[in-house]
Amino acid sequence: MSSLRAEQKIHYTLRIAIAMCFIGHGAFGIITKEIWTHYFAVFGIGRVQAYRLMPLVGVVDILLGILMLIRPMRAIAGWLVVWGLVTAALRPLSGEPFAEMIERAGNFGAPLAFLLLCSGKGWWKKIRPEDSGHLHQVAICLRIAGFLLLTGHGWLNLIEKKGLIDQYTGLGFSHPEKVALWVGLFEVTAAVSILIKPLRSLLFVLIIWKMSTELFYPSHEVFEWIERGGSYGVLLALWFVTKERSTRQTYISLAT
Repeated sequence: MSSLRAEQKIHYTLRIAIAMCFIGHGAFGIITKEIWTHYFAVFGIGRVQAYRLMPLVGVVDILLGILMLIRPMRAIAGWLVVWGLVTAALRPLSGEPFAEMIERAGNFGAPLAFLLLCSGKGWWKKIRPEDSGHLHQVAICLRIAGFLLLTGHGWLNLIEKKGLIDQYTGLGFSHPEKVALWVGLFEVTAAVSILIKPLRSLLFVLIIWKMSTELFYPSHEVFEWIERGGSYGVLLALWFVTKERSTRQTYISLAT
């Protein structure tokens, strides 16, 4: 993969991230995740009907995720931008903190970055890695998405979300509230740093951080980890962008 251009690496990264998000989200539809009934209720759909619709939503998501792997198209990415925004917005609309919405910025940020990377191509045309470009716009999108997802997760730590406190307790921490405070401060600070000036060393740490901490869910941890592929993809793609810029700056310095 080292022989690929930065644009091509970002293409593959975002493509896999989008597929992971679809497949992971779809898996929860098939296993009928109970909390989804709250989101269906926003549209006035009752529990019984919600449980009937969940597998259908799940199957469609998984099929689109697989299609994104074998035949990536801007139409699929465009749908996930809309779908990701809607499903994320349903959380505060159903009574959850607003932080739950922005914490999922990777779900709609990754496909939006893919659209920008391949802008100008047909919506139903198969997108090839060679079609990639527009790194400046992609970088801005990735920085904003990275800022939002880290800020959201840090915010949830600062307000001591029960699920996170339970995770820290399960990991053996005697003072989970203090852990949540320090994790929250770290993530919010890192988010601001990414927005102002993303550093490759920090991005590398955050990629490992996100991929590791998303494994701590008490149930369905595999599906939770897969669904957060958008978060990993955003950070990894941004790392490739900063690496490319660093290489170009070094080349220009040597040339002059």
